[in-house]
Amino acid sequence: MDPFKVAVFGYHSVGCECLKVLLDAGDEVVAVVTHEDDPNEEIWFPSVAGLARERRLPVHTPSNPNTAAFVDLIRGLAPDLIFSFYYRRILSRDLLEIPRLGGINLHGSLLPKYRGRSPVNWVLVNGERETGVTLHYMVERADAGDIIAQRRVPIDLQDTALSLFRKITAAAAGLLGETLPLIKSGTAPRISQDSSQATEFGGRHPEDGKIAWEAPALSIYNLIRAVTHPYPGAFTFYHGRKLYIWTAALDGARISAGARRTPGTIEAVEKGKGMIVSTSDGALVVTRVQFEGEEEIPGDVALGRCRLSIGSRLES
Repeated sequence: MDPFKVAVFGYHSVGCECLKVLLDAGDEVVAVVTHEDDPNEEIWFPSVAGLARERRLPVHTPSNPNTAAFVDLIRGLAPDLIFSFYYRRILSRDLLEIPRLGGINLHGSLLPKYRGRSPVNWVLVNGERETGVTLHYMVERADAGDIIAQRRVPIDLQDTALSLFRKITAAAAGLLGETLPLIKSGTAPRISQDSSQATEFGGRHPEDGKIAWEAPALSIYNLIRAVTHPYPGAFTFYHGRKLYIWTAALDGARISAGARRTPGTIEAVEKGKGMIVSTSDGALVVTRVQFEGEEEIPGDVALGRCRLSIGSRLES
């Protein structure tokens, strides 16, 4: 029997772990297509290119995988299947028509919800209690093809984008490993997505981390944990200086309705916990902060060291 041949388009942790699943299954990976790292992005995840080179696999990093020349290159390799694992480009019809079994993508949400970019960050921003991963056939529209299988992932209130991404990565590798025999045999399910239930989100940018203190405490907390390390961070301003809020807590933030002042006001400090900042419906305990260009410090320490004071206001 001829070996089963796969072309892998991948990036990030999910790309690495899913590539390992294919290699452990004994498939012939005829090409690994990935991205050059962006010098303006904090690269905290493992390298697909590095893993592929360790395993002596051919690596390609085209700026555009849909050029006629690159499509011809993949056609010449004659893969039985194309996989996309967190690859950041939409693949053209010309590419997807090459393999006899088509192209399959791994997306980090329970489709049709959270189509598009940055699903792990968006589910936290929106306060979801569950997300997951989806294997689906690729079409020219992002994340819209027929579903093969899904795995659910619970979201804890303490999860950050990093901890949730680790859960997603493990779920992705597990789902691929379970489903791969059906995919290779051509007997994997095809479940149409209900586009009337779809939600779509775009990529997030550092400026999207700006805190609006007029929002409810839970909403602000969700934003902070969605963009904390290794992401760019949630931020506010104090006398024109940018102040990052890296961590916060909901417990212990208690202010009587009569004592509450304008949202963003520093109401109190609790030693060993942080500073209590008012919001539209209560308060938040700010536990770790960092003025731009300075070191990160505990929230309660910031009052004495950074000339913050009770009664002063953080600005949106």
